[in-house]
Amino acid sequence: MANEFLQLEGEIIKVIKTIFDPEIPVNIYDLGLIYEIDVDEKGKARVVMTLTSPNCPVAESLPEEVHEKVAAIDGITSVDLNLTFDPPWTKDMLSEEALLELGLL
Repeated sequence: MANEFLQLEGEIIKVIKTIFDPEIPVNIYDLGLIYEIDVDEKGKARVVMTLTSPNCPVAESLPEEVHEKVAAIDGITSVDLNLTFDPPWTKDMLSEEALLELGLL
């Protein structure tokens, strides 16, 4: 059973890695914008995410895109998406892959 939830979390990560911040050529997962992903035994997904800044031009559309794509995954029954700015995003949250992509490593 727990393996099924880990598999769903893996599917969520895979889908989130197809979503890009329009200003930075890196997916939002590797940018460090996803703080938490949980799936409960009923298939309810909980995603906690942030944006690079509260004034981000995609402040409305990016969370909507995450919600829609996660909700479309087989086995996910609902999505609870929480947008937070605590802690605020910093470039220290970039994955090694993102640092390489941006030429910062």
